[in-house]
Amino acid sequence: MDREFLTDLFADFGPVTIRRMFSGYGISADGVNFALSLRAGLFFRADEQTIPCFEAEGSRPFSYQTSTRSVTVASYWELPARLFDDTEELSEWARAALGAAQRAALKKRARKPRQVKKTQGKAEAASSTKSTTPRSKIRAGTTGVSSRKTSSAAKLSAEPAKRASTAKPKTKVKSR
Repeated sequence: MDREFLTDLFADFGPVTIRRMFSGYGISADGVNFALSLRAGLFFRADEQTIPCFEAEGSRPFSYQTSTRSVTVASYWELPARLFDDTEELSEWARAALGAAQRAALKKRARKPRQVKKTQGKAEAASSTKSTTPRSKIRAGTTGVSSRKTSSAAKLSAEPAKRASTAKPKTKVKSR
């Protein structure tokens, strides 16, 4: 299916955005992706409310094969072939698919707290506890603060110097 065919197909539904995606196109309305047009066919977003309609038509969920297994994407179902000839009924199915996509987006937002807030909180906490001691002194272990943790690399680089200062001096034996 090409872009022009998809535009004509969704004419009764209303304006849609069609973007290249994988081996085909992603179809969205109001900024929400609700359909996929791939080599295997046209797939609409589905959820527990709309899946029974797809099952009644004999449709299957979208699936693809990887080198090791078969993957089924239960949130996208194949559009019944009869709807390609009936654009009015197709627009009803598209509205239902858009509703399913919007419900899924709401669930995702409610389930998953925003990552940005966590990151900002950590950055603020890190900046408030930042030390004014130069890093070069911290790495060398010369800050004089025993509670300061040093990196394992700094410990390893300090150990040979420690061993050298505690080792017994070697005496040279002259051979005759």
